Amino acid sequence: YLLLAPWVVHSTYSLLVKDKSERDISTSLVFPFLLLRMLHNQIWITLSRYRTAKGNGRIVDKGIEFDQVDRERDWLDAIHYPGHLVFHCTEQMEWLWQYCFIWDQWSFFIIAVIHPCIELISYFVLFAIPLLTLVFTKTASVVAMVGYVLYIDFMNNLGHCNFEIVPKWLFEVIPPLKYLMYTPSFHSLHHTQFRTNYSLFMPFYDYIYGTMDKDSDKLHESTLKREEEIPDVVHLTHLTTPESIYHLRLGFAYLASKPYTPKWYLFLMWPMTAWSMILTWIYGRTFIMDGNHFDKIKLQTWAIPKFSLQYFLQSQKVAINTMIEEAILDADRKGIKVLSLGLRNQGEDLNIYGRLYVSRHPKLNIKIVDGSSLAVAIVLNNIPKGTSEVLLRGKLTKVAYALAFTLCQRGIRVATLHEDDYVKLKKSFKSSETNLAFTKSNTQMTWLVGDDLTEEEQLKAPKGTLFIPYTQFPPRKYRKDCSYHCTPAMLAPCSIENVHSCEDWLPRRVMSAWRIAGIVHSLEGWNEHECGHTMHNIDKVWHSTLQHGFQPLSMPVKELAYYY
Repeated sequence: YLLLAPWVVHSTYSLLVKDKSERDISTSLVFPFLLLRMLHNQIWITLSRYRTAKGNGRIVDKGIEFDQVDRERDWLDAIHYPGHLVFHCTEQMEWLWQYCFIWDQWSFFIIAVIHPCIELISYFVLFAIPLLTLVFTKTASVVAMVGYVLYIDFMNNLGHCNFEIVPKWLFEVIPPLKYLMYTPSFHSLHHTQFRTNYSLFMPFYDYIYGTMDKDSDKLHESTLKREEEIPDVVHLTHLTTPESIYHLRLGFAYLASKPYTPKWYLFLMWPMTAWSMILTWIYGRTFIMDGNHFDKIKLQTWAIPKFSLQYFLQSQKVAINTMIEEAILDADRKGIKVLSLGLRNQGEDLNIYGRLYVSRHPKLNIKIVDGSSLAVAIVLNNIPKGTSEVLLRGKLTKVAYALAFTLCQRGIRVATLHEDDYVKLKKSFKSSETNLAFTKSNTQMTWLVGDDLTEEEQLKAPKGTLFIPYTQFPPRKYRKDCSYHCTPAMLAPCSIENVHSCEDWLPRRVMSAWRIAGIVHSLEGWNEHECGHTMHNIDKVWHSTLQHGFQPLSMPVKELAYYY
C-alpha cells in the first residue's frame, strides 16, 4: 500500500491539475482497475464462503483452517506489485505502458494462483498471447484489455468457488458450450483426482487428449441436486459495530482470522459501511455466517443483521425480537435440535433470556439455550485459587445472581459497591447469607464485572486487580497496571473442523460460553430448554463440557483482544 500510494496520489494530482492536453488518462485508469479486480475477487470470496456454509451445491466438504488463511494472506501482493510496476512504466515510456500493462496484469492472476514456477511461466505465455496480439497489431483498447482480464478473473474464480452454479440445462440448450466452458465441479476433479481435467476454462482439450475424468458429468449433476445442509446446532449472534462487517467470515478473510480490534484504515471505507448500516436498518434478514463439523453433529452460526447499538433502542426491540423469533421458527421447521442465543440476542429486557419465545410457542421441538450455566462455571474457574473475597460490580443479570449465590455457598465473600445491588442480591437468595456484604472499600483484588462498569470505578481498583467479565461483552480497558480476563470462553477441541475465523474479539479456536453451551446441550441429548430464569446444574455442565474436549483458557490474559 505504501508503494502504491505515491503513484496513486501523483496520477490523481496530474489528472486534476494538468491541462487537458497534458493529462495521461492511461495512468489514471490503472488504480481504478486494480480496485475493480479486488472488488471482483472479494465478491467471489464472500459468495463462496456463504454458499459453502449453506451447503447447497457444495462440491468438496473438506474445510479450511487458519494455516491456509495465513498462507493466502498476501494474495493482494499479486495486485499491489504489478500495480506499482505499471505506474512506473507509464511514467517512463509511453509505448512500454501497453506492454507492461498486459504483462503485469497477468502476473496478478498467476501469482494469485499458487503453482510451481514452470507452470507459472506456461500460464504467462498462454494468457499473454491475445493481449500481445492486440498490442503489436495496434488494435488494443481499454475495453478489450480490461474485459479480457476480468473474463479470466471470472473464470478463475468460478473454477475455484467450491459450489456448482452452472445449470445443466445451459449445456442442453447450447451443446457446444460444454466444450468451451468448464464448471466448478469439472475443475474440482483436477485438484482431487490424479492427472485429470487439466484444461483451464475450456474442457475441449481434455476431450481431445483423453484426460477428462469419467465422473465429471456425474459430479456436475449430483452437486446441482445437493440441498441445503441442515445442522444439529445453530448459534444465533448479531453484528457488533458497523466496521465488524469486514471482520465477519463473509468479509475480509484475513481480518476474520484475527480477533476483532478496531482498524483505523477501515474508516476509509465509510461509504460502504454507511450503506450497509442503512440497508440493515431498513431491511434485513437472518443469514448463515459459518458452518462447522464436530464429531457426529453439524454446526452453523447465523447472524441477525442488527448492530449492538440498535439493541439499546426501544424502537428496534420489536423488530429484533421478530427476527429472533423467525429464526427460531425457521430452525424448528428444518428439524434443528438446539439453538443457542449469543451476544445481546438474550437479555431480560429484550426477551427474558429467551423465555418469551418458548412462552409464545410451547410446542417447539427445538431447544433454546442461553448458556448461563456454562458462563457461570467458566467465571468460577477463572477466579484464582485461594481467593477469599471478590467484588461484584456491573448490571445484575441471571449470570450475576448465580455467581453471587454459588460463591457465597462456597464460602467466598461477595462484596458490592452499591446498596441497591446488595438489596437485590440479598432478596434473591431467599435465605440469610453471611458471605454477602455491602462495602464502600475497593481493596478486593478480584473483580467480577458486567455492563455499566464505569471508568471512575475502574480507577479506584487497587494496582494488580484482576477484572473478570461475566457478560458477553468485555469491559473497556482503562488500567494498564491491572489485568483483564476475556469474556467467558473456552478453547475448542481440534476435532471441530473448518474453523478459520475468530468469534468476535476472542482468540483463534476459542469459542464463547454461549456458543459452546448449545453444542454440549446437543451432544448430551438434554431434552429441556435453558432459558428464562432456569439454570442447569453448574457442575454437571462444566464436567460435560470438559469431557467433550473443550479446555479452559490458559493463555496470558494480556494477549487477548478486546472490544471497544
